[in-house]
Amino acid sequence: MRILHTMLRTGDLERAIAFYTEVLDMRLLRRKDFPEGKFTLAFLGYGDEAENTVIELTYNWGVDHYDLGTGFGHIAIEVDDVYTAAERIRERGGKIIREPGPMNAGTTVIAFVEDPDGYPIELIGKKT
Repeated sequence: MRILHTMLRTGDLERAIAFYTEVLDMRLLRRKDFPEGKFTLAFLGYGDEAENTVIELTYNWGVDHYDLGTGFGHIAIEVDDVYTAAERIRERGGKIIREPGPMNAGTTVIAFVEDPDGYPIELIGKKT
């Protein structure tokens, strides 16, 4: 067994795709409209779905925002250098919600960025 994807609902599919591809360097792997269901799915990631876990963005036609709730935590992405990654994200218009630095009560370097719909994404430094 393996995790295939994490699904996030978005109120603006083009804005969300631009964030994940232009700010976080993911690739749009596939996208499909479902006219009968009035929704569109877009799958993004760093590699082919056959071997990598990806993000599924779901856009329900006519819905422009969602309340995030308190149950969801975050998505985590491993990066070579958290400080460099955070700066690149900031330069591309990404919103840093926790500056890079050691995690609370630990030494692992992390940062948090927020996607356009408010979902938090943790950047975790690669362990050497």
